[in-house]
Amino acid sequence: MLKAIIFDCDGVLVDTERDAHRVGFNRAFEEFGIDAEWDVPLYGKLLLVAGGKERMRAYFDEYGWPEGRSETRDELIAALHQRKTAITAGIVSELPVRPGILRIIDEASAAGVRLGVCTTSNAKFIDAVLDLFGRERKAKFEFVHAGDVVKKKKPDPEIYELAKQSLGLPVDECIVIEDSRNGLLAATGAGLPCLITTSTYTKDEDFSEAAKVVPELGDEPNATVTLQDLEQLAARKKAA
Repeated sequence: MLKAIIFDCDGVLVDTERDAHRVGFNRAFEEFGIDAEWDVPLYGKLLLVAGGKERMRAYFDEYGWPEGRSETRDELIAALHQRKTAITAGIVSELPVRPGILRIIDEASAAGVRLGVCTTSNAKFIDAVLDLFGRERKAKFEFVHAGDVVKKKKPDPEIYELAKQSLGLPVDECIVIEDSRNGLLAATGAGLPCLITTSTYTKDEDFSEAAKVVPELGDEPNATVTLQDLEQLAARKKAA
């Protein structure tokens, strides 16, 4: 029996990478007087690095660090990320929730299925995303493991190991919903079954380890994935 659903945030709850995070990084660079602009293709490449601070560090390591700054590199990354988070938290209020998410939350809540989030995003940002669901739905989420709550980010399974501790359930009573290969590897590395809903940047990634891959969860009358479907996918883990 399915007892818990664990959601990733970016690309799963809201398709945020292209039109929120990327824009936020660019606006923060501009405010800091840094000559850098991440276009859509470049950001797709940078998404192979999990975590915003890690992403900026990888970019500057490859393309050159800003010169003439008074801050240390660590201080610059931290300040940029803080400002970027504030910017994107404002942008996300204008973005739509992905199809089927609210429906699945309602179905799960009605059935007593527990809900949680595991994401590399900053806690302030995921809070803004959950605000899109309304107060009652937001309150249904039992835990949000976000940002730097773990030492190693996806594809390392540490954040999903933490979720397993939070839930205290067998893996065949849980399912993860992710949109990226990094997220898939993190979930399966923790022994959890994983459904993939592909997003703008991840539709061509390798998801061979996934329990199922769909373009979206879907809303009625075109629901692609139901709560019963998720329960069946989780049950396969026990059968295996």
